[in-house]
Formats: sequence, structure tokens, C-alpha cells
Amino acid sequence: MQLSRRQALTSAAAIAAAPLLGSAPASAAATPADKQAPSFYRYRIGDIEVTVVSDGRFTFPLEDSFITNAKKEDVSAALQRAFLPGDTMTIYFAPLVITTGGKVVVIDTGNGSLAREKNKTNGLFAENMAAAGFDPKAVDMVVISHFHTDHVNGLLTAEGTPAFPNAEVLVPAVEWKFWMDDGEMSRAPAGRMQSLFKNNRNIFEAGLKRKVTPYEWGKEIAPGLLAVETVGHTPGHTSYVLSSGSGKVFIQSDVTNNPNPFATHPGWHAFFDQDADVAEKTRRRIYDMVVTERLLLQAFHYPFPGLAHLEKDGDGYRVIPMPWNPAI
Repeated sequence: MQLSRRQALTSAAAIAAAPLLGSAPASAAATPADKQAPSFYRYRIGDIEVTVVSDGRFTFPLEDSFITNAKKEDVSAALQRAFLPGDTMTIYFAPLVITTGGKVVVIDTGNGSLAREKNKTNGLFAENMAAAGFDPKAVDMVVISHFHTDHVNGLLTAEGTPAFPNAEVLVPAVEWKFWMDDGEMSRAPAGRMQSLFKNNRNIFEAGLKRKVTPYEWGKEIAPGLLAVETVGHTPGHTSYVLSSGSGKVFIQSDVTNNPNPFATHPGWHAFFDQDADVAEKTRRRIYDMVVTERLLLQAFHYPFPGLAHLEKDGDGYRVIPMPWNPAI
């Protein structure tokens, strides 16, 4: 029987590979059940390196009260148009680690180690940060955008000690004033707001002993990191412009949550926006600016890694995710 040249080469390659394949342990081909690879993604803005570090995600049933000014069936339909389940909502979390001016700076800290122990799907920031090569003891600054649990709880370990023991913790001055005001705490409605006050006092008083540095809007708080007022979600909610050379990215914190449905429907009010009308005005103002200036957008609650461009689309916005880049 005569073999063609292609058949001969194929047979030779198979014979050469056979000992290697046969010698591989069975465990090498096995994938650990329900275990992903560490989730982090790096890119550069000029001379600044940005590492997006996943804190995981949280999925919960879609309730009538989730969006206060839209019907549940309309929200469900919007989710399904985005090829998402219509009966649940998923929120993603993505703190940042930036290396700038010789400093290691963390922006927001995720849900914390206690959340990791409780539900397994979020509170992953510490382990993913370690996998990305960062030592929490080497962090110089932690910048907090606002005082919701998914942004501040990672400031403490499961034992209640500072997670970044050598870092200066920077907080928005307006946010600090509100949550540390005893009068505001006494007037807080029962339920979620009282729980937030209690949690923040535990984090910043019991855990950090009030060792924080308040910062003002319109100021550069780390090399290349400008604090920007984006109120409504909370009284002192803050976003950032990170710039170096000709590179620039708008770090939006919680200007929107998951882009489906909050970028496509910017007029919808989530129950967690403290002043929903102001939050909507801020959302439209900021997103119109991002579109006009063609800024790169980094979003805490977008699907990982949350890096995208925006364009206007009717009354809402279309999110165009940035392609994955194998180079930094």
C-alpha cells in the first residue's frame, strides 16, 4: 500500500507523540469541578499599569422592587433581549490595583473575606489579587469610592483586622461626613440604611480606628488619579479619571450597575440608589461626556473585566466591550 506524503507525515507525528501522551498522568487531563482560573486582567494607561481583579459575582431572583420605576415584566424583557435570564439579576464586582508613580494603589476592595466564606461566589478579591502577584502588605494606598459593602468590606480580614496594614486609606470627604454623622445615623430608615450605617461604623471605627484620609473632588489623590464628583448613588459617590501621557480611562465606580439593563435604560432607578433622581442625572451627564470625548470606560459592575467604550443609542447607551489583549 502506498502512502501519500501528507499521510506519511501525519502517521510519523502520531507515532512521535504516542509516548508523550501515554506517559501523562490521568490527573493532568482532569479539570477541578466548579473551579475557574484566577481572574485578573492587565492593561496600561500610558506609564500606569492597571490590573482589574475580580471579586466575583452575585446572582439573585429578580424582584418587583429591584427597579422602582419600571415593571418587573419590562425589566425581565430587557434582560432577555440581552440574552440573559429574565428571572434573575447578576451583579459583578471588579476592584482595581494600579501601579503609578512607584506606588501600589487599590481602588475599592470588594465584598470581603466573610462574604467569600459565606457564599463562595464573591469576596474573591484577596485570593485573585494574590494570584496576580500583589502582596496586601505592599499596598501603599487604598482609595474608596463610596461606603457600600461591596466596596469597603474588603478593608478588613475575616478576623476584623486591616487587610492592607501598611496602606493609607483615602475616602471621599462628603461620604465620610455623611456616614460618620450620628444625627444621620439616628434618622436612617430601618432596614438597609440602618444596616449600612452599622456596617460602616464596624469597618471604619472598630476595624480601622478612624485612620483614614478624607479627600476632595477635583484633586489628584494619587499620581494620575483625579477624583470626580458623581453623586446620587450615595451622597459622596466618587468616580475617577486615570491619565498618563496620551492615555486616559474613566473609572465610573457605580455610575451604573450591570449595563444590562442600566446603560441601555439609564432612566431606570435601582433600589440601591440613595437619591435616584440625582443618580439618573449623573448617569446621563457622565455617559454623555464619555461618549462625546470617546473615553475608555472602566466599570466596577460590568461583566469582567469591565473595560469598554460607549455610544449613544436612542435614549440609552450601547456598550462596546474592549477586545481581550494578550499583551500588557
